[in-house]
Amino acid sequence: MDKQRYMLDTNTASYIIKGKPASIQQHLVRVPMASLCISAITEAELLRGLAKKPEAKQLALLVKEFLLRVDILPWDSDAASAYAQLRTLCEKDGMPLGAMDMLIASHSVAAGAVLITNDKAFYNIEQYLALEDWT
Repeated sequence: MDKQRYMLDTNTASYIIKGKPASIQQHLVRVPMASLCISAITEAELLRGLAKKPEAKQLALLVKEFLLRVDILPWDSDAASAYAQLRTLCEKDGMPLGAMDMLIASHSVAAGAVLITNDKAFYNIEQYLALEDWT
């Protein structure tokens, strides 16, 4: 049985919630739900998106349903330690990430998870973390 964890970045979580593209749905069929997770940072970004669109009632239902079904990893001391190391390495190499992306990347490293994203910013630092693009 595959014990690999897959941490969904916010853009991938959004694709899953909206049900497209089909390529992501095909990956979901092959990966056990128990191996998927998101960072609490991604949860915050999804909830922020809803807060900006209070009229989007159907989207709010879909997001809440998604959050009930996916494992949400809390930000912890291991994630903080990974953040300190990853941010230092990236800045030393002249490859900074945005604040929220850096937190998510660090969390995936701390969790030993493959980060699932199509956000090209992460691929600038792919030597430091495991990445897959399911789109």
